[in-house]
Amino acid sequence: MVVGATLRGVEARPVAVEVVVSSGLPGMAIVGMPDVAVQEARERVRAAIRASGFAMPNEKIVVNLAPGDVRKTGSGFDLPIALGILAATGQVDPGLLAGRLFVGELSLEGSVRSVAGGLAFGICAARQGLSLVSSGEQAVPLDSLVQLALPSLGRLHAEEPFAPVACSSVAQPRPTDASAPDFRDVSGHEAAKRALQIAAAGRHGLLMMGPPGSGKTMLASRIASILPPLGQDEMLEAAVVHSVAGEDVSGILAGKRPFRHPHHSATPAGLVGGGNPLRPGEISLAHQGVLFLDELAEFKGAALQALRQPMESGVVCLTRADGNVSFPARFMLVAASNPCPCGYFGDPERACTCTLPQIRQYQGRIGGPLMDRIDLQLDVARLDPSGVLDAGRGTSSAQLREGVMRGREFAARRRARDAAEAGGAAAGARRGGPQEVIAACRLSPEAEAFIVSTAQACSMSGRALVSVLGVARTIADIAERDAVGADHLAEALGFRLREGIGG
Repeated sequence: MVVGATLRGVEARPVAVEVVVSSGLPGMAIVGMPDVAVQEARERVRAAIRASGFAMPNEKIVVNLAPGDVRKTGSGFDLPIALGILAATGQVDPGLLAGRLFVGELSLEGSVRSVAGGLAFGICAARQGLSLVSSGEQAVPLDSLVQLALPSLGRLHAEEPFAPVACSSVAQPRPTDASAPDFRDVSGHEAAKRALQIAAAGRHGLLMMGPPGSGKTMLASRIASILPPLGQDEMLEAAVVHSVAGEDVSGILAGKRPFRHPHHSATPAGLVGGGNPLRPGEISLAHQGVLFLDELAEFKGAALQALRQPMESGVVCLTRADGNVSFPARFMLVAASNPCPCGYFGDPERACTCTLPQIRQYQGRIGGPLMDRIDLQLDVARLDPSGVLDAGRGTSSAQLREGVMRGREFAARRRARDAAEAGGAAAGARRGGPQEVIAACRLSPEAEAFIVSTAQACSMSGRALVSVLGVARTIADIAERDAVGADHLAEALGFRLREGIGG
């Protein structure tokens, strides 16, 4: 028996690969709910075994992948199937297979190729107390089946057992990359920079609306320069998602937060995940980082509305015939959009050519429920040409990052203190829930009367009211204030209440 593994969401599950070689009609049968890629392993395994100098048995071969009620996907079963055949026919010492988990795709020449999900397989092996053997990183290297026949070439023949891949064997976080684009290069737009600072400090969603050339994309692309580096747990969570998707994880393991920028033609499955086998979507690849949606109104309506549930729960749950699969999706949404089809509605210098019905229809593509879940919404105007020449003199990323770090550190101390005062009861509450947000604000009677009267006058929904309170709490955290005051509420309202189309 050889131990392999299959991916289910972002988790790798161990699979026992059992091989029986018996008399009968020559051929190979693979059972245990294999997908097409696993079935195709028969031809790759035959060619790889022969090309590596081993004998392929001319008998009946049955390969069982257990447990049989879990669908097996991917080409990573090539290596354990080949090793099972070689061990069953006495061409490889079965002792070499004990205590190890094998994953790898075989070429027709017998070389071992790495497969997506190497980090997830490493974590699975560590949890099982096994050593991962594969061709990729975080594994005992096995580059070719030929190594099994040449003891001098393979570490598999070492006397000492190999330590399992540690779940925490990732690099220490590094400081923010100094070569990243800096907010200093963006002249003016101090209100937008302040909004981005608040969004980064409190992990709030942000929508910037303005005409073409106003600087929305430049502002959004620089938000990574004010975010803190990934912590150890955050780093591992994000790296596993990217590993399963077959993407490079070196930047994440260096502490950089993901920044995803999908095109507006992305499908719902491309954003939230899907396919066969299931693959994480853009919102999961943005886990612990930023998802930037430029030209928000141009995205398909179904794709945008699919963001609503993950924005609140932090998880994408996909339901298929063989069960549910969950992908992590705790991301910060930053979006940009033109206000109308021509892009110049509200621009003081260039007349808009759109009719009011066209403007309402265009902005309506985003959808009220999604807009209600975006905490900060602001208009970004085009700069005067003279202001463009002041590039390099504005507020820098270092200045903004200082406020972000101050706000996050104060919020962590405040939450710990509140939990201690509540005798640990707060620990059971859902983080960011309405009751927790309201209690954390510690509103005075005057501040409470102010926000209630404003909410009534503006017909704000309950979700919008809690959203404003959450932003105000973040503003107070940046100012290191225990209680949210009327000034914090007023600033939060300024980033939430925008002038209507008919205003």
